[in-house]
Amino acid sequence: MRLLVRHQTAYSYAATAGRAAMRLKLMPVDNPAQTVLDWQVSVNDQPLPAFHLNSYGEKEAVWVRHDSFDRAVIVAEGLVETRECHGVIGHLRSSVPSQYFLRPTPLTRASDGIVAMARALPDDGGPLARLHALSAAVIGAVQYRPGVTTADTTAAQAFALGAGVCQDHAQIFIAGARSIGIPARYVSGYLLADDDDVLHETHGWAEAWLPDLGWIGFDPSNSVCVTERYLRVASGLDADEAAPIRGSVTVAGDIRIDADVRIAQAEDGVEERQLQRQQQQSTPPPDSKG
Repeated sequence: MRLLVRHQTAYSYAATAGRAAMRLKLMPVDNPAQTVLDWQVSVNDQPLPAFHLNSYGEKEAVWVRHDSFDRAVIVAEGLVETRECHGVIGHLRSSVPSQYFLRPTPLTRASDGIVAMARALPDDGGPLARLHALSAAVIGAVQYRPGVTTADTTAAQAFALGAGVCQDHAQIFIAGARSIGIPARYVSGYLLADDDDVLHETHGWAEAWLPDLGWIGFDPSNSVCVTERYLRVASGLDADEAAPIRGSVTVAGDIRIDADVRIAQAEDGVEERQLQRQQQQSTPPPDSKG
């Protein structure tokens, strides 16, 4: 499957900003489940070529601006061919050992309830079957409900609430897997929705490590292992580390953020310019300072 993506994030500042520094994890890399055919990232229409491989074997860059500006528009777009691997991503290139992903963070620290849920899972079918059971248990315990959690909601809080979105489901899965000794991490990327769904945002899911298979992608929100409809971009110990954009800006006043993702099958005849026009209809152009 060939996926065409355009991901635009526009930052508008009520007062002129004087300095900004952003870490961008917006450049996918090749792996057994995908091949990047064409991809570019720009900030205010200026290409950003300075992406480097990090210790996870993924690409990231830092954008810094010291002069005054009132708007920053970040666009990641390109074409990626994906393959059906039934969730098995395998042994990816990385200088970080898998055991590192047993490490808890504030967002993924397991509560007593999460630990009890994970340890109650049947283990007679082996670790892979247990992970599938964990994914089912997460969505069974935490209803998908937008608007009740935020980016700062922890796995423990969402589990206690019994509701959340994909970030919450993934982080609860990660906390549960780590509590039974299985390394797990958060993944950010894109999902081609079904025909009757419309997604205009990035998606998050989890990967768990088994020695014989390597990394395996689980999406508890959709009750599946990842398929060819998923495009993997970045990973981390939690959603914050795997976030596509993180940074700081020196500014007085409010900051408005408008983010939008358009994704389609290239075979559908959807041209890149069509995706671009859809976004530009509701987004004013960046400031002329570049």
